[in-house]
Amino acid sequence: MKVCVYCASSTKINAAFFEATDKLAKALVKEEVQVVYGGGGVGLMGQLADTVLAEGGQIQGIMPQFMNEVEWGHKKVLDFVYTQTMHERKAKLIDGVDAVIALAGGTGTLEELLEAITLKKLGLFTKPIIILNTNGYYDPLKEMLERCAEERFMSQEHMKMWSFVDQPEDVIPTIRSTKEWSKNAIKFAAVR
Repeated sequence: MKVCVYCASSTKINAAFFEATDKLAKALVKEEVQVVYGGGGVGLMGQLADTVLAEGGQIQGIMPQFMNEVEWGHKKVLDFVYTQTMHERKAKLIDGVDAVIALAGGTGTLEELLEAITLKKLGLFTKPIIILNTNGYYDPLKEMLERCAEERFMSQEHMKMWSFVDQPEDVIPTIRSTKEWSKNAIKFAAVR
């Protein structure tokens, strides 16, 4: 299995987010899951890479060249792909993966997650999207997505595109139990 993990580079965050990232990374390595992530060396990105490497797992960083030039890349990750733009990076992050996992993060993480959801709504990405809701961090997003359906900007069917889980150990079982999403989803993407 190969998964993309979206997460933050911020270092000044609650320790619970680091602990959840560490637990998730260990669970992924234990299940021999290859990890693809944004390539950063600090914050939750750094924690993810540090733990995967320490546990003997496989991790690939994907980063725009301009970020590498300011030395944002993780120094010990050997498998790196460099892109020209952020758009190319996002496309490469989900290319060929079996699932997307979103950890806590800021605008970059939210943007990547919402793009993956949008692509899934259109049937262009069909894999599980798992949102790790550590300490209720994503409760407001969950509420907003529910409101999108309540206000008919999405249908109730679209609420099946993602799964929120509260604990890192629930991520892999949720990936495995998620039903296949239709490549023909574009037929019901618009609410009429």
